[in-house]
Amino acid sequence: MNYLQQILPKTVSNKYSGPLIPLYVFYLITSISIARSLIHIFSQDGGAGSIATIPINDYVNGGKEAVVFMFAMWGLGQLLMGIFYAIVSIKYKSLLPLMYIFIFLEYFGGFLIGQYKGLATEGTPPGAIGAQILMPLSIMMLIWILNGSHESRRIRN
Repeated sequence: MNYLQQILPKTVSNKYSGPLIPLYVFYLITSISIARSLIHIFSQDGGAGSIATIPINDYVNGGKEAVVFMFAMWGLGQLLMGIFYAIVSIKYKSLLPLMYIFIFLEYFGGFLIGQYKGLATEGTPPGAIGAQILMPLSIMMLIWILNGSHESRRIRN
């Protein structure tokens, strides 16, 4: 099976024959994605001030409310992705390589947007640190799955 077939399998199933560590890392990323989304949705300030250290109390004319609203909407997007990750974790593990590509794209896209449209903060937001960890981690896990799946098939056959 070539790499493209592993990333986009002809049949989607719950069969996963790759290494276990990338699977467990995906479970952890899924849990973190859901938790952070709920913080953005339900936290009083959406996590904008209390976690991301954005000085929203200095904003005027509805600025604070707009930022909190946008963080809540961002949380909804994160929740939907987290639910999708959970569904893959439970029912469609054959899509795990594709999910690592999505994880990379989410954090790389956020990094690029942050470079292009920066936002003043009073400290380093956890999302910035998370991106620095998850971008290379997602690529490493993808490579491990793609190469590890070939190895496990070779050994089992």
